[in-house]
Amino acid sequence: MVNPIATLLLESGAIEFGDFVLASGARSTYYIDIKAATTNPVVLAAIGKTIAEGWEFEMVAGVAVGAVPIAVAVSLASGRPYAIIRKEEKDHGKAGTIIGDVDGRDVLLVEDVTTSGGSALYGLEALRAAGAHVDRVVTVVDREAGAGEALAKKGASLSALVRVSELLNG
Repeated sequence: MVNPIATLLLESGAIEFGDFVLASGARSTYYIDIKAATTNPVVLAAIGKTIAEGWEFEMVAGVAVGAVPIAVAVSLASGRPYAIIRKEEKDHGKAGTIIGDVDGRDVLLVEDVTTSGGSALYGLEALRAAGAHVDRVVTVVDREAGAGEALAKKGASLSALVRVSELLNG
C-alpha cells in the first residue's frame, strides 16, 4: 500500500541528495526538507488531518520552528488547542518556555523530522516540567537513527507518518 504522506513529500521535493550536516551533528548523503514541504498548504493539511485522525489527545504541541506549523495544522484539523515550545526561555514579557497552558493535559508532541531524538527529548522534558502528561511523539519523518530508542528510555513512544526507508526506497 502506498503511503500518501510519503507520496506528497516526494512530489514536493522534500528529499535532496548531497552532503549535509544534520542538527544532531551527523553527516548525511540526503536531507529531508519538511519545512519546505509544510509551506505547501496541501501537504500541511494532509499531515495535520492524518495526525488529528490517528491519535487521541487533549492538546498538541511542537518545538519551534519546524514543528509549529504541524502543531497548528493538527489543531485546526482536530479543533483542539496547541502549544509552542520555545528553544530558549524568554526573559521578557511573559517569560517561559511554553506558549499555551499544558498543565494537567494529555499532550501529543509532534515533530517534523526525528534523527537522534534531541529536539523531541527537549520538548518532552519541557512539557513534563510544565505539568503536561506526554508519552507519545508523532513525527512526520523518522530517519530511523535512534530517536525511537532514546524516547523509549524516557517512557515515550515514537510514531512516524513516514519512515526514511520509504522515501529512499520508494
